[in-house]
Amino acid sequence: MIELHSSPTPNGQKVMLMLEETGIDWQHIDINIGTGDQFKAEHLRLNPNNKIPAIVDTEGPGGGLYTMMESGAILFYLAEKTGKFLPTDARKRYDTVQWLFFQVAHIGPMFGQANHFNGQARDNQYARDRYNNETLRLYRVLENRLGKSPWLGCDEYTIADIATYPWCKGHKDRGVDRATFPNFMRWFEAMEARPAVQRNNAMAAEIRARMSKAAEGKPTINIYDTRDNAERLIRGTST
Repeated sequence: MIELHSSPTPNGQKVMLMLEETGIDWQHIDINIGTGDQFKAEHLRLNPNNKIPAIVDTEGPGGGLYTMMESGAILFYLAEKTGKFLPTDARKRYDTVQWLFFQVAHIGPMFGQANHFNGQARDNQYARDRYNNETLRLYRVLENRLGKSPWLGCDEYTIADIATYPWCKGHKDRGVDRATFPNFMRWFEAMEARPAVQRNNAMAAEIRARMSKAAEGKPTINIYDTRDNAERLIRGTST
């Protein structure tokens, strides 16, 4: 059994999708970052970086519980645990790892920054231009790669595709369409045709609704105001 302690953000959905694709037994433990669950002592024992996702594998290496943080590392772990979506052929395997790291190092951070400044700091034109321009450049990198390979990592569907898809759902907001990014759109549509992707998207909506209802009447934190986060971390790790 895999316990996924998370929220259906793009990084959370990466792991949800992997779990659905592998067919492994799993359950979602809701971590509401809007009410500060990520700073609670019990979550910090799983993810010392006060982020989501984290997993608990009840049948970890050597037997017994094993916990992991960092979505890219979790995908790699689950691929090796299940023997799925990470090729055994050396060249394909290393190609897949490269494109997994590309998502972790570039797609996630840059898309996330663009989303933040577009939504929360619209008066900061410099930051908006910087991250929006970089986002479009990264879509072009994806477009070029997918013009040479049917899937991101290699000629097989892999954890590189699973990692990247949730971050690309907002491509229409970037002006990314079939006319200008035909290879990307071919890949994106192939992703959305997969039953596990469709289940993931439905579950993400259900989890958001469930978490929203559970949060009614609870005090919230401003996740965009980071001034108190170090102090929250101290409080969470001192109990």
